[in-house]
Amino acid sequence: MRWLGALIGLVVLAMVVFALMFQWNWLRGPVSRYASAQLQRTVVIHGALTAHPWSWTPSATAEDVTVAEPAWAGPGQMATLPRLTLSLDLKALIFRGKVILPLVDAEHPNVAMRRDASGRNNWTFGPPSATPQPLKLPPIRHFTINDGRLVLDDARRKLHFAGRVSSNEQLTGWGRGRFTLTGWGTLNATPFLAQVLGGPLINVDPDRPYAFRSDVRAGATHVIAQGTIAHPFDLGDMQAELHLTGPDLADLYYLTGLALPSTPPYDLVGHMTRDEARFDITHLSGRIGSSDLAGHVVANEVGGRKNLTGTLASRRLKLADLTAVIGGAPRGALRGTIASPKQKAVAAKLAAEHRILPDTPLDISRLNAMDGDVRYRAESVDAGSLPVRQVIMRARLDHGLLTVDPFSMVLPQGALAGDIRIDARKSTPAEGVDLRLSHARVETLLRSPKGPPVEGDLEGRARLASVGDSVRAAAANAGGTVVVAIPRGQMRQRLAELMGVNVTKSLFMYLAKDNKPTPIRCAVAEFQAHDGVLTTQRLLIDTGVTQAEGKGVIDLRNETLNFVLAGKPKKFRLIRIAAPITVKGRLGSPKIGVDVGKAAGQLGVGALLGALVSPFAAILPFVAPGTARDADCGALLAEAARHGAPVSAAS
Repeated sequence: MRWLGALIGLVVLAMVVFALMFQWNWLRGPVSRYASAQLQRTVVIHGALTAHPWSWTPSATAEDVTVAEPAWAGPGQMATLPRLTLSLDLKALIFRGKVILPLVDAEHPNVAMRRDASGRNNWTFGPPSATPQPLKLPPIRHFTINDGRLVLDDARRKLHFAGRVSSNEQLTGWGRGRFTLTGWGTLNATPFLAQVLGGPLINVDPDRPYAFRSDVRAGATHVIAQGTIAHPFDLGDMQAELHLTGPDLADLYYLTGLALPSTPPYDLVGHMTRDEARFDITHLSGRIGSSDLAGHVVANEVGGRKNLTGTLASRRLKLADLTAVIGGAPRGALRGTIASPKQKAVAAKLAAEHRILPDTPLDISRLNAMDGDVRYRAESVDAGSLPVRQVIMRARLDHGLLTVDPFSMVLPQGALAGDIRIDARKSTPAEGVDLRLSHARVETLLRSPKGPPVEGDLEGRARLASVGDSVRAAAANAGGTVVVAIPRGQMRQRLAELMGVNVTKSLFMYLAKDNKPTPIRCAVAEFQAHDGVLTTQRLLIDTGVTQAEGKGVIDLRNETLNFVLAGKPKKFRLIRIAAPITVKGRLGSPKIGVDVGKAAGQLGVGALLGALVSPFAAILPFVAPGTARDADCGALLAEAARHGAPVSAAS
């Protein structure tokens, strides 16, 4: 027993001597090497290292700590901490197996975060992961940050941000006793401001949600989020109410990494829930331009690629709001219509150039950076003079291939439906359009206060392919076939007589306001497109009283058209001017007229004969016997059907 007592006394004496003589600085090297191995970059404690181990909450303080940049970022420090104090809850660790930090105290920390254009960042520790993980720290009951500095340089998002971070309860004024982050910078060369306000970081309960509010402004884009983090310091589990406003949804790319379409100004709200890399936005509602929008979208990231899915709907869509999707501007953008500054600039440019096709380039890098599958439906449509009832579409994006299928505009009778493809997997995008107009009626498209001038079935199909990085460039390279047909119907006889330019007959009917109809036996227009020029292969309108044939071109390169339509009466007409009808000019404002140059010779010969022969001879050049026969509509429609027009042969 004496020997045992002496041994215990010796051990106690050795421990006392060790405690009196031990220098915690001796552990700076081992601790630095351990931290370097865990973070996979050099960590050095340059100053003193002290500890207070004899407690259920042992603590340690390190001074002048530096954390180096990862190897790919070159020399320099990612973080410097003049003083850092940590404590550990041993009871929670021993009895519950949970790591809880009762105290984290950082004095004047300075952190520089960076990401290069390829996506490498210096805030991801450990081996690289295909799916980025959100920040997840152990629960901290008392977290003090005294005058911290944060700098973020993100080449991928074109973001430069410099801010101050604090959670010091000794502060006075705004943010006293709370976590605050305030900073300024630029995002895609526009002013950027961020403010984040959290609850007090004192006596934080790891099992109780932590409230926060963030306010971010990037140029005219404004995003407010107010919600809670389910478990403090685990940013992968949170929910918030969102309010987003801005001039163009496409501008959110640099904040979210999502390649959203260009839109008019928007004002949207929704409930956001985050589960690791998945963001669900439910109860989405608000307005885009003059159209309402509601639905549910999910943003996720797998294998380094963003993915967006969802279902959206509008009770009423203003069709002009869709022009922004193709880089254009709604009509009237310069006269008060809801439009962003960028769309107003596009409208001004188009007006100055007297064009309607926009030349805004497509950003193919964005299309190649994400995938998606979004369905959209508009229950009613404001399309101006166009009788569109509904719009239904599904857009899918898969590694740079964008497919809109189905795309459907429902009319009062019939529909315009088909698919659109944009292949952005190459340096120059390739486009394809296949649209069918089926079971439609002419009178729904050619409305008139005095009744429709033309009535009948309307069928058609357009199959075009092209390459180009804008709508204008794609149109200028388009090739394919366009066919439109009226297999049966009727039109005002006075309009049909005008196609034969029968002066006496049509003038009398106009003066008498005669709306007598005449049947349309068939009408076919077929175009072949090559390098943006649509040339008529067949243009024929056959009615009960006249038959008109025409030719011409639609030049999409300079957005002009030039048509000549010459008609022949089917019955003898005493007085007739054999002058063709012309349609020419720009696509946005074509002019309809009569080629009087063709009739000038007739008038001159008539005057000469009238002077030299007799008054009756003066009208001889105007006499035109009826020589035209009914067109072979069955053959014409069968040929149109072979080119893809969904028509049926007339009897």
